[in-house]
Amino acid sequence: MVRKKAATKPKAKKQSAGSKGEEALAAQLQAAGVSFEREQLLIPGRRFRFDFVITGSDLVIEVEGGTWSGGRHTSGVGFRSDCFKYNKALELGYRVLRYTTDMVTKGEAIAQVMDILGAESAVEGL
Repeated sequence: MVRKKAATKPKAKKQSAGSKGEEALAAQLQAAGVSFEREQLLIPGRRFRFDFVITGSDLVIEVEGGTWSGGRHTSGVGFRSDCFKYNKALELGYRVLRYTTDMVTKGEAIAQVMDILGAESAVEGL
């Protein structure tokens, strides 16, 4: 006779602060007056959370942690999972920008986000 494991309730995840890169980008977006939501579930039926979703836009931002330290995003399984996540987001009409922590701290990420949002505003104003 094979016994089944008793069903256990999933433990609630603690809402913790984001990574150093995520917190830095949040501060940069706020300083620039860009409205956003964090940790959004955008793919129906999946638990994938996206770091930032720019309010009123189809723009999604991911800050990839552990790129130089062998983090989850650089493992085979993690990289494969990220590919699925980003491709599915594109399929659903989202545009995904990906940045490393150093790209955020050097100001490269916020500069590009502002360029994209500025270009969108210019097109909308025509």
